[in-house]
Amino acid sequence: MFDIPLAWLQLSREKLRLLVALAGIAFAVILMFMQLGFQAALYDSATRLHQSLQGDLVLLSTRSKSLGYTRTFSWRRLYQVLSFDGVESISPIYVGFRDWRNPEDGTFRAIYVYGFRPGDSVFKLPEVAQNIDKLKLSENILFDRASRQEYGSIAPEFEQGKLITTELGGRRVNVVGLFTLGPSFGADGNVIVNDLNFLDLFRDRKLGEIDIGLIQLKPNADAQKILKQIEATLPKDVRVLTHQGFVDFEKSYWKTSTPIGFIFTLGVGMGFIVGTVIVYQILYTDVSDHLSEYATLKAMGYKNLYLELVVFQEAIILAVLGYIPGFALSLGLYDLTKNATFLPIAMTYDRALIVLLLTIVMCAISGFIAVRRLRSTDPADIF
Repeated sequence: MFDIPLAWLQLSREKLRLLVALAGIAFAVILMFMQLGFQAALYDSATRLHQSLQGDLVLLSTRSKSLGYTRTFSWRRLYQVLSFDGVESISPIYVGFRDWRNPEDGTFRAIYVYGFRPGDSVFKLPEVAQNIDKLKLSENILFDRASRQEYGSIAPEFEQGKLITTELGGRRVNVVGLFTLGPSFGADGNVIVNDLNFLDLFRDRKLGEIDIGLIQLKPNADAQKILKQIEATLPKDVRVLTHQGFVDFEKSYWKTSTPIGFIFTLGVGMGFIVGTVIVYQILYTDVSDHLSEYATLKAMGYKNLYLELVVFQEAIILAVLGYIPGFALSLGLYDLTKNATFLPIAMTYDRALIVLLLTIVMCAISGFIAVRRLRSTDPADIF
């Protein structure tokens, strides 16, 4: 079977056709990589805050759907959790949107605002802890350096030592520190304030109305056991989740309750179908052009299986050769997208392997369809 590389000789004989085929496969590979990359960036960016919070359990209102659609609940529920054995501390968190005024051109843009008690260890972000004393003062905020440029050149100017003063929700604020979180599909920037400053920005809110309750457990405490105890005891107006459950809760919203996740999945499917059609056309044309040669081999005694394996070899060769430029170009497009959008899009080994397998399956399906004509070829009819 491999003594004479018949499959490669047939493909390389028509070099222009081979290049066109590889370009088509590379396009399909890029399309699948970009759609999967955007989908992963959607989920990763949507859960950036979730990942940055330090807590073993999370309390939410049962009416909350996602971070962008949180509903408040009474912090009495959170304080009730302190009565359970194994609970070490609790931390209320406030979440909302307010308009940020670009200090350079005066334009307004919505931004995420997170409020917390300065004495609580809420964030895993080291820069929040470093600026905690500054954050206790009125009108002081921390700004996300990874926010989009539409909010102004806040981070570069602050790092140059300039005083940054602007408006947030119609109130005067001072940027006294930076942290790194990044934008998401829900908002393009983030700021952190203390709980009292949050209430100053959201005059319609009360101190006892919180969006997220963080629960820190004692060392070696059984999180699942305490979670079940809390669920059985507290009223049904709140739900309790593990930290990972909180992350999965957000991902589930974007997967099932918005069209974005479906669109990216559909994009992967479209790339797969486009690649299948392209490879099929190439293989079918190749089989048609060499039909007399295949018929000669049949007349010499070669079985259909041998000839079909030749076509499948061509399909695998096309898959591998088309995947390589598609993978390389996708790396460049990932970097370009990341720099332009600040979304967490990057190549992963799992995704690279998945797309490679999809490409091989795509080409194998095309080969399977293309050999149907070869299978029905009769040497007597050809000659």
